[in-house]
Amino acid sequence: MKDIFERLGKKILVSIESLGKFAIFTRSLLRWVFAGYFEWKQILIQMLRIGVESMPVSVMTAFFTGMVLALQSGESSKHFLNEPLFIGTLVSFSMVMELAPVMTALVVSGRAGAAIAAELGTMKVTEQIDALYTLGTDPVRYLVIPRVVAFLLVLPLLTVMSDFSGIAGGYLVAKLKFNIAPNVYWHDIIDNMRIRHFAHGYIKTYVFAFAISLICCFKGIETRGGAEGVGKSTTAAVVISMVSVLILDYFVTAVLVAVGIT
Repeated sequence: MKDIFERLGKKILVSIESLGKFAIFTRSLLRWVFAGYFEWKQILIQMLRIGVESMPVSVMTAFFTGMVLALQSGESSKHFLNEPLFIGTLVSFSMVMELAPVMTALVVSGRAGAAIAAELGTMKVTEQIDALYTLGTDPVRYLVIPRVVAFLLVLPLLTVMSDFSGIAGGYLVAKLKFNIAPNVYWHDIIDNMRIRHFAHGYIKTYVFAFAISLICCFKGIETRGGAEGVGKSTTAAVVISMVSVLILDYFVTAVLVAVGIT
């Protein structure tokens, strides 16, 4: 029994210590951001790696998600109403307000987030980050800020592309499977979609982008234990990022609903 409490106590202390380090890391990041020190060349490089290289998988994921939504909503409406009705509305609202922001964030965290954690973790265990300290360069300014800013710039754009891709996938199924006329499908969207509905999902992407980039950079810089430690940090970064996206999704949605952006 004593050993159980001892191990539990150690885990709690380690968790509290990690939270403290994360808070200090976040404070250092915000200090450099408000000071306005940006490495624009590095930001452009990270935008290419995070945004352009993640675009095919995020767009493809959204496209097939839209197809599944159209198929499910069409079959359900046929079952209850004997006709496939409002497929355009169901697909567009589901993609724009919820699925596109969340799924794009999850896909990008699994691809770009893992790459960031692995890259920074490798730099840590090979003492490249320690060398930056020796040269008088803050790793947060040179390594972390470009990745965080790049995430904040490209994830919303990827989400917008996923919105259109998912709606296009729904249109394909609506036309080929249910014989719905194109003007009916698109008018369902145009007549019911408002700016606030788009803003609801768009605002979420900034919260997700900041959380994913911060977690992945932190786990990478805090890597210990050689190659094995890099693997553990990368896995932890992806898992924590994905879980954080799902948790934040609820709370951000609750706030947006409370202020009327819904």
